Amino acid sequence: MWKIVARRITIMIPQILLLSIFVFLLAKAMPGDALSGLIDPNIDPKAIAEKRIQLGLNKPWYEQYWDWITSALQGDLGQSFRFKMPVTELVGERMANTFWLSLATLVFTYLIAIPLGIISGRYNDTLADRMITGYTYIGFAAPLFIFALVMLWVFGFHFGWFPTGGSVEPGSTPGTAAYIASKLYHLLLPALSMALITTVTTVQMLRNEIIDTKFKDFIVTARAKGASESRIYNRHVLRNSLLPIAAFFGYELTGLIGGTVFIESIFSYPGMGQLFLSSISLRDFSVVTALVLLYGVASILGSLLSDLILGIVDPRIRIK
Repeated sequence: MWKIVARRITIMIPQILLLSIFVFLLAKAMPGDALSGLIDPNIDPKAIAEKRIQLGLNKPWYEQYWDWITSALQGDLGQSFRFKMPVTELVGERMANTFWLSLATLVFTYLIAIPLGIISGRYNDTLADRMITGYTYIGFAAPLFIFALVMLWVFGFHFGWFPTGGSVEPGSTPGTAAYIASKLYHLLLPALSMALITTVTTVQMLRNEIIDTKFKDFIVTARAKGASESRIYNRHVLRNSLLPIAAFFGYELTGLIGGTVFIESIFSYPGMGQLFLSSISLRDFSVVTALVLLYGVASILGSLLSDLILGIVDPRIRIK
């Protein structure tokens, strides 16, 4: 197992390097530069040119990339032109909020998806199966940002059951029970809104796996030997049907990253997604490149995590 991990990490190094080059070139292709819109046009053009020289914006792209990547490897992702603070510190503040939002969403996703998938697969072609399948069809058709807006309006503004923005009640003292309760309260609506949409893929996958597994030869043999239905489902059908869910776990994590971009913007939740969108509109290039690079690295690590989990759950599978 450790040899496999070492080999995969070795493969990941050039992937991350190519990703960093691609991200940097995309950032450079954006209109303007880090100073666009932040300097009074009435300032002497010579002063603006001197500022660009000071920031290294007049260098060729490969020299700028080398300066950026070498600093990033040392933990220095540059300075945010909007917030006037180091990008590492800025992203670190937002990363905690995004982490807890993603974790809560993941918990809700599996709490909803696994029971629904089991019921739908075990009792396929029944009324319960048709209702669950109808829910998944609606989930596939409904865009996340539209569904989140509806949830915000209904449960946030109309009924007033949940807060409509922020990650904690203003004035709460960090570390207190009231602070933790407020954080959880602010998490519920955005996490549940995203989970109700992201869960449909897992429900359909688990349903199809159960239906496919329960008609295989070894299940028929188990029934012929007199095994009870509960034993067949618990020890044979579910054990084999959950393998794809375990393999999909890492990709589920990376998929949450994209979802949080929309959710955080809609619910005014101060995480990395909201920071990412605002940084693009304000041409805060150092923040944009840092976040896209982090998202890309997380996707690569998620792929590795999925393979490792699948290898642990099913020892018959050998990762190459």
